[in-house]
Amino acid sequence: SCFDDQTLGWLGMHAPSTHPPDLVFRILTVGILLLVIGLSVKPVKNLLSRRQIMNTVFNRFHFVGTYGAFGGITRERYEIVIEGTDEAVITASTKWREYEFKGKPGDPTRMPPQIAPYHLRLDWLMWFAAMGSYQRHPWFIHLMAKLLQGDKPVISLLKHNPFPDQPPRFIRAQRYLYRFSSRQEKKKAGLWWMREPAGSYFPTVSLESPALRMLLQQMRWMEAD
Repeated sequence: SCFDDQTLGWLGMHAPSTHPPDLVFRILTVGILLLVIGLSVKPVKNLLSRRQIMNTVFNRFHFVGTYGAFGGITRERYEIVIEGTDEAVITASTKWREYEFKGKPGDPTRMPPQIAPYHLRLDWLMWFAAMGSYQRHPWFIHLMAKLLQGDKPVISLLKHNPFPDQPPRFIRAQRYLYRFSSRQEKKKAGLWWMREPAGSYFPTVSLESPALRMLLQQMRWMEAD
């Protein structure tokens, strides 16, 4: 250090005493330790159980409970894939192009990126939206409208815009069930993810779709005609 204790002695600063704790303090410390260990038995058993109980307590004192940000985590991963097309007429042979997000699973050939500690809020909301219907997540309707409009601030939240020159004429969203590929599947096809269709999430719409315009106007995201 730059100064020794004698130089700074006039400040009245002294090193704290290092007397060993007395017997009473030791007994209290050991007693609290044994109490915590005893109360931890049930939470540990719950942690190792296949039927875990989330966010609960196991004693009336509310010591050593099971707490978490979520009451439960799904075992299956559903993802929403947004697709657009610039074709004037929708047919069975219409070619759809996928929008790619920065973090969430999309293209099965893309390696999962390292995002943490940064938080991609849109990707996070998309995960929650996939657990229910778009009716429970009105913001998703607004997102689809913004993509149809080619809104630059919204598009900047995505990794890949398949329509760089002009917005798509039609847009839709499909739901897929994702899982990690096995070592054999990865080696054979080069896929990080395996996915299978799980139905339509959002119907095919355009900016001229009456139902979409009505919803946007009701939410005041579009001026009334």
